[in-house]
Amino acid sequence: MSSAMLSALELVLAFANTHADAGDRVERFTDTEGLTTWLGEVAWGGAEPARTVADSDVVEARELRDALVTVLLSHSNDPATSDPAVRSAEAILERAGDRCPVAVRLSGSEARLGPGCGGVAGAFAGVLAAATELALSGQWARIKACRNEPCHFAFFDRSKNTSAGYCSTQCSSQASMRAYRARRKQALGGSTPNHTDNKEA
Repeated sequence: MSSAMLSALELVLAFANTHADAGDRVERFTDTEGLTTWLGEVAWGGAEPARTVADSDVVEARELRDALVTVLLSHSNDPATSDPAVRSAEAILERAGDRCPVAVRLSGSEARLGPGCGGVAGAFAGVLAAATELALSGQWARIKACRNEPCHFAFFDRSKNTSAGYCSTQCSSQASMRAYRARRKQALGGSTPNHTDNKEA
């Protein structure tokens, strides 16, 4: 995998993994300070840095991030992610692309995609450009979000048959145990006798 591919991959994963989970991961986009801090930690590769961040940018960051995670959950064949939810998420991503188009960057040694504007919108466009590069390279389907609720950690599926649905064996075990308990509860509930059937009319 090329360095450009790694850069695109790291950027998409870094953006997707800004949400909280039940463990140590906290929400990064709680306010303008949080978004500003996070933007300063990430190299956007061509986007002019954001000088000011508004409350509306924070709302958009969460909306765009959550839409991306929904699409990545669909890559994991998450049963709780419906087709309408995926279509809604795709529409959000498309609208973000309309607000700040992705631009082509050509040089004598490489061709890549990057943001067509600066500021916060350029940062968002940088994420979309990175995702597009992954799609064009055939790697997009391998970028997934963990099916274990509420983990949803974004990861690169390195399995040979692209079958991974969880970011770790721990999440896989937790999900399996939860499913087992749900099946057991349903089975015990279904075996309860219906005493009304034995009553005389």
